[in-house]
Amino acid sequence: MVATQSRPADSRESTALETPPGLAPTWWIWLAAWPVTAIFVLSNAATPLYVLWQRDFGFSKGTMTVVFAFYIVGLLGSLLVSGVASDRLGRRAVLLPALTLAAVACVIFATAPSVIALMIARLLTGIAVGAAVSAGMAAVTDVAGPGRKPLGALLASCAMVLGAGVGPLLAGVLSETAPAPTVTVFLVEIALLATAFVTVLRMPLARPTSTGNGSWIRIPGVPRGNARQLALGIAVFAPGITATSFVLSLGPSLLSGLLGTTSRIIAGAMAFAMFLTATAVQFAVRSLPRPTIMTASAFGTALAMATLILAIEAHSAPALIAAALLAGTGQGLGQLGGLSLLNHTIQPTRLAEANAAFNVGGYIPAGLLPVSVGYLSDAVGLPTATTTFAATLITLSAVAATLILRNRQSLHP
Repeated sequence: MVATQSRPADSRESTALETPPGLAPTWWIWLAAWPVTAIFVLSNAATPLYVLWQRDFGFSKGTMTVVFAFYIVGLLGSLLVSGVASDRLGRRAVLLPALTLAAVACVIFATAPSVIALMIARLLTGIAVGAAVSAGMAAVTDVAGPGRKPLGALLASCAMVLGAGVGPLLAGVLSETAPAPTVTVFLVEIALLATAFVTVLRMPLARPTSTGNGSWIRIPGVPRGNARQLALGIAVFAPGITATSFVLSLGPSLLSGLLGTTSRIIAGAMAFAMFLTATAVQFAVRSLPRPTIMTASAFGTALAMATLILAIEAHSAPALIAAALLAGTGQGLGQLGGLSLLNHTIQPTRLAEANAAFNVGGYIPAGLLPVSVGYLSDAVGLPTATTTFAATLITLSAVAATLILRNRQSLHP
């Protein structure tokens, strides 16, 4: 399968840091991204189904965003461990348990008797996703090797956003056309996770030679001297992923208010289009300078929020869809810019932890702000709460653009 396949089976994972293995075929880089995609399909598969669970269990918009936030809690908790564990034990040792937890989450979703079960399932999903964004994305870079880092960063980033978009579309279509609307999609997802499990087992991965220093459970970080790059990456990524998180958590409610429809296919299609845009834009701009990509991310997110305000004021469904697409653009560009910056500046022995730190910085506001909007909307109405949220992200995006423009020199290859 790869040039090093002739080695004994018990040495297949001997480290690239100790004895660099032969260069893996390019197709393995693409295949290495599949586990990330499979886990991220689950991350947003519940989005179109919330209206069904809300009908069955009778919870408010605020509670709906809390269910979403349990995913963020699980993800952040996972990132405290998974990045360090991946760098010390190897990518496979983290990814296989993560895929197993994701399958358990699917079973709980499919059989959920209450909102508490949904929270537990979202928590387990977040733990699995935390492993995917640290160990999984680093695995793609490892398989790519030093000479193909740009391709590795691109595919790792695109795997995340493509999976995040396929999940709600798949759930929306299956829940409208197949029997057992809150069950079938998770059975399909278990099958996808099984193929990802096999992929990880066969993946030409390396194992670190050193167990590192310090605690295994800690706030992930980057080596001394790389803090500025991490901060700049988070500055553009955080507003973008917060915008898309809002669309995932409260977009169906806004869509229902503007279109008067509860179609799960339409809600899933909007989320899919948002993340498809995030994927496509990364391929479109991959040859542009990194500062340009990151600045465009900040402007894309700000424009998305301005369009969201327009959608609320004009009661326009097309404007809401445009805002979702622009939010996808902002996240995709910020994610690509930030990840490529880390891949270029962080050594492989700390890359998974750096990816974890990057995602912690992005997901904290992505969890807190939509939850705040959910409860604010229960108090003052969804339009007023949404406008407040949009204005906040416009401000954060303006700050991010200013930081990028002032630090352009530290962003160049």
